[in-house]
Amino acid sequence: MADKGADRCTPRRLLWPKGAARHHVGMSDTTLDAPAVTTLRNHVAGQWVEVGGGQDALIDRDPATGEAIANVPLSGAAAVATAAAAAKAAQREWREVPPQVRARHLMQLREVLDAHRDELAAIVTRDMGKTLPDALGEVGRGIESVEAAIGIPHLLKGENLEGVARGVDVEMVRQPVGVIGAITPFNFPAMIPLWFLPFAVACGNAFVLKPSERAPLASVRIFELIEEHEIFPPGVVNLVHGAHDAVNALIDCDDIDAISFVGSAKTARYVASRSAERGKRAQALGGAKNAMVAMPDADPEVLAAGVTSSAFGAAGQRCLAGSLLVLVGSEAEQDASLKTVIDASRALTVGPGGDDATDVCPLVSSDSRERVAGEIEKALGEGAEAVLDGREAGAGAGGANLGPTILDRVPKDAPAAVEELFGPVLTVLRAPDIDAAIEQVNTSRYGNASVIFTTSGAAARAYRRGVEAGMVGVNIGVAAPIAWFPFSGWKDSIDGDLHANGTDAVDFYTRKKVLTSRW
Repeated sequence: MADKGADRCTPRRLLWPKGAARHHVGMSDTTLDAPAVTTLRNHVAGQWVEVGGGQDALIDRDPATGEAIANVPLSGAAAVATAAAAAKAAQREWREVPPQVRARHLMQLREVLDAHRDELAAIVTRDMGKTLPDALGEVGRGIESVEAAIGIPHLLKGENLEGVARGVDVEMVRQPVGVIGAITPFNFPAMIPLWFLPFAVACGNAFVLKPSERAPLASVRIFELIEEHEIFPPGVVNLVHGAHDAVNALIDCDDIDAISFVGSAKTARYVASRSAERGKRAQALGGAKNAMVAMPDADPEVLAAGVTSSAFGAAGQRCLAGSLLVLVGSEAEQDASLKTVIDASRALTVGPGGDDATDVCPLVSSDSRERVAGEIEKALGEGAEAVLDGREAGAGAGGANLGPTILDRVPKDAPAAVEELFGPVLTVLRAPDIDAAIEQVNTSRYGNASVIFTTSGAAARAYRRGVEAGMVGVNIGVAAPIAWFPFSGWKDSIDGDLHANGTDAVDFYTRKKVLTSRW
């Protein structure tokens, strides 16, 4: 199958013409230069195709400079249907490829991505804004998902039971769902597509990706690499650009059998509900309000590093960002913990992601900066105190910079205390003891992640057992599991019950068939 697929591949039709600045970050190392603006194309059935029909386009900008770096076409229902039809046609043969052979395709993908990890990280930095070290970590996490999916010959094993009656045996096997539509966000433009693609195709499905229209370039480059190295037969993986119309088209298309989504809680609920109305399965991972609990016995250095990296890394634009800090103990102990965090936060440098000195990168756009700055002003009007106001750092050349902001004395029911702001804003609440802290954290409608900083084993154990969150950390700012475990959000942080990565991914991308035989 692999050789046949390669023979069917037509000559490479790359997104950027030969001799031109082929990548939106035109380099093979981590130098960030400024090539001309290019209009992106969809990738369908092994070909780069223009989005026709007079569709509108959005401008993708470098958050650090405001410079236009790509025109992103907005695919409509017809373009999505074309990609889905190509995927459906390819899936009929792809599902017949033995799982160990599909794993070899993923081995090749892993090696290609690893060879280009610096390049991909630089693309992420320029397109989304995060620092290069953060972007390298993201790309590495995406490669881990490929590595986890390579174990598919073992992960796809079924079950059997002999002799349930005289001469009767029962077995359960897993079969692919069909065609997977994936809708991914701007904040992890390399990693989250790689959460979904490897497991989906490893299970024998075909795949249609709609990356975020705000940061699509890492996905484009990943698909270029797939095409250049003939990793999958044409049509097994496809890419369409677009916004809400493309999302609706993916969900509504009869050739799409399941939807994988990461985004806001509101949109996750919409995707899950619309998918359910059309009788297709969905895993819709939503937002969060992740709490960090600081016990009075916490190591100050660990506390400072963990809280600041969690709250302000990637400018707070992570679904595992710690945006709520619960200080535990007497008022004096709480104030001491808060001072530790403020001092460390004040020392952070705000700037472009490509600058080695930068700790806090720009938000993804100037619009996002305006929105978050507005939420800060709203919180102050509701009685909060800005013990550190990141608006004073200035907006920067691209209009998207916002420094670390810490809001104390916030009412427990204020939006800053209960809703996801998705920016470098840390809300402070207070609790007299560990039990009160757990009770406060568990009032949240979200349940993505939560962490505790302490040197007490008893406190750590009580928190691990009692907190209502699917990913829990002890003395670690971002409790992100490796790809062999599920990304296990709870409550309103997910619609559905099967998560990305780990065995949950295999369960989502396969259907179980039970066979009963008498011989």
